[in-house]
Amino acid sequence: MIRWTLIFLVIALIAAVFGFGGIAAGAAGIAKIIFFIFLVLLVISLVMRAVRKT
Repeated sequence: MIRWTLIFLVIALIAAVFGFGGIAAGAAGIAKIIFFIFLVLLVISLVMRAVRKT
């Protein structure tokens, strides 16, 4: 999932360099959403792992 976040971040940066503001904003928004989903899944995974070990 981090790979997708980085891909969209790179797309946003390249689009911003070439002056495509709308595409850059859209790709950056998608990267943010995927990153936060990754964080939520990471926390859930860590909590589940901690619960199983006890």
